[in-house]
Amino acid sequence: MGSVVLSVDAELAWGFVDYDEPPGDRVESGRSGWRTLRRLCETYDVPATWAVVAHLLEDDCDGRHADHPVGPGWFARERGEWADRPDLTRGPELVEELRESPVDHDIGCHTYAHVEFGAPGTTRAMAAGELARSRALLDEWGIDGRSFVFPRNDVGHVDLLPEYGFEVYRGRRPVERRSLPEKLRTVAVGDGRPPLVQPTVEDGGLVNLPASLFLYSFEGLALRATKRFVGDPVVELVERGLDAAAEGEGVLHLWLHPNNLVDDAAVDRIEAVLRAIDDRRDAVPVETMAEVAARRRPRAESGTDD
Repeated sequence: MGSVVLSVDAELAWGFVDYDEPPGDRVESGRSGWRTLRRLCETYDVPATWAVVAHLLEDDCDGRHADHPVGPGWFARERGEWADRPDLTRGPELVEELRESPVDHDIGCHTYAHVEFGAPGTTRAMAAGELARSRALLDEWGIDGRSFVFPRNDVGHVDLLPEYGFEVYRGRRPVERRSLPEKLRTVAVGDGRPPLVQPTVEDGGLVNLPASLFLYSFEGLALRATKRFVGDPVVELVERGLDAAAEGEGVLHLWLHPNNLVDDAAVDRIEAVLRAIDDRRDAVPVETMAEVAARRRPRAESGTDD
């Protein structure tokens, strides 16, 4: 049988620090969405990998970061328009609530300040600076933190990850070359599902666990066009993916941001997803990214990897 993994890009406002005009609804929903998602994971007893932007672990910060190789411009909002909004850039109590949760969550890393590693302007020194600051804070908090998620899934400087204690990362979703009408038809007639992915062990023992489905990628007109016929099409796709995982091998790797939970419909979707996972847990075990890496790495090290 396969398994299901839920990974969470836990970033508050850092996901929009480089936007000319950050989306106000998502900026403001990051904190409430975080707590809503944590409570729902507890209701349905679903452990997740929470990839936390490590700056959220800071108790206090002046926003200068003069020694960071990315440069002071990256932090202009923190010390400017967000200077009186520490709730947007720091959240130690949110992480502490995860640690105190009755659900055994995997707390990982989403860089220090959401620098996009695969962007052309991101140098090796910048990436190393992000990783070094993240590891220092994780160690200070006593968080093992072996799972890593690249901002915007823009993979880059992968070889640095093991140097800073990371063992598994969320890789890019397998490429699906289909037009929008084809995707709509897949949902409407029920002949498609998210891919089940295979974790692979790369050089240095690093595990690449690709994504299967972003839970909030199907919105707007496409959502409205299909919802009246099949309900929420994303929930339908997740259920098909879970059914496939029950019958085959591989991982159904779902992911989202807490700041996606901007309204009741968005909350209803993730609750329906968690309910579907709970309903099928006897046939489809729930894992975290760290647990996938722990079972995958020994196979490679013992020479039984295929």
